[in-house]
Amino acid sequence: MPLVSIDRLIQKAIEGHVVSFPTDTLPALAVKPSQSEAIFQLKQRSYEKPLILMTGNIQNIWQYVTGTPQELKNWQQIANQYLPGALTMVLPASDKIPPTMNPLNPQSIGVRVPNNQIAQKILQQTGALATTSANLSGEPALTKMSAIAGKFPSVYALDSLWENNSGIASSVIKWTEKGWQIIRQGQIKII
Repeated sequence: MPLVSIDRLIQKAIEGHVVSFPTDTLPALAVKPSQSEAIFQLKQRSYEKPLILMTGNIQNIWQYVTGTPQELKNWQQIANQYLPGALTMVLPASDKIPPTMNPLNPQSIGVRVPNNQIAQKILQQTGALATTSANLSGEPALTKMSAIAGKFPSVYALDSLWENNSGIASSVIKWTEKGWQIIRQGQIKII
């Protein structure tokens, strides 16, 4: 698909199409969580690599995860310190998360709020989206919207006037019984 306006991209995401837009880290391929299988097919991605749920603000995260009151307090402290930003928190998933987002471990979900006003605007209007970096599995992430539109002709990509990303993946931390575990050290240093 050609590069599209933000309004057209939002409309297409709401309709269930795969879209692409810049974030603070790498541009995202994104789709409604219920349609997440489309991203696995598009990227030729292994089911061993789950998708990330992106929301438009921190408050929207908590309906998608489940934990004790103390765990929620711990998670909220980290979220308030680092989000919006280049941090993905892997937490126990609530029943609002379709198993197709993390086929091999549907009880777990990575959540993130990008520190990018355009991405936040899109997510606030579409609702939370299942996301991943814009690339074929095993290839380097694409950082230009025009390159994404060329590689994935069926994806509605935001026009390149909005490009503004670091090109560095988010840091990923996972909640365990023993506390936080660093899975990937990305753009920001955690804990």
